[in-house]
Amino acid sequence: MIDLQLPASEKAIRRLNVGDRVAISGVIVTARDAAHHYLTHSDGREISGTLRDGVIYHCGPVVAQENGVWRFVAAGPTTSMREEVYEADIIARYGVRGIIGKGGMGDKTLAACRKYGCVYFDAVGGLAVVLAQCVKRVVAVYKLEEFGEPEAMWVVEVEKFPVTVGMDTHGRSIYQEIESRSAARRNELLARKSA
Repeated sequence: MIDLQLPASEKAIRRLNVGDRVAISGVIVTARDAAHHYLTHSDGREISGTLRDGVIYHCGPVVAQENGVWRFVAAGPTTSMREEVYEADIIARYGVRGIIGKGGMGDKTLAACRKYGCVYFDAVGGLAVVLAQCVKRVVAVYKLEEFGEPEAMWVVEVEKFPVTVGMDTHGRSIYQEIESRSAARRNELLARKSA
């Protein structure tokens, strides 16, 4: 397991490779559809400093507030492909070093990862409560009134948040590689069957 402390340098990110298991510690920002739209159509002034050399987490958390203090109850990843239309621009504009989600992303994001020094991290779906235990505190929340709890930008401090590198700065994508191997195997089996 590789420990990654945030904020992360471009050099540290470029050392990571597809398949590496990483434990992230530091401050990350949750962002789903509304937040991505907002970040591409504004200057994101309130959050831009946190995003630089930081990580965005595709997550709509379940939160609770007790005695005026927010905490994460569940923090599972959401499907990342929905943000493909926005992500390359956000990586370039804000200097983001990592994206956490599930299911991978497309060619546009992969190209931005390579060009700007960013990686896509895969978090295990179905472990929302376990992942919430890695969230040590809520630092701030932005656009809560406007976007609602799941879509707001939650700034949280995490410790040893477990992820796997799914797309790296070298142009590799585990999702494309699996799809390619699967297609080759399917063709092999079909050729055998028809022989």
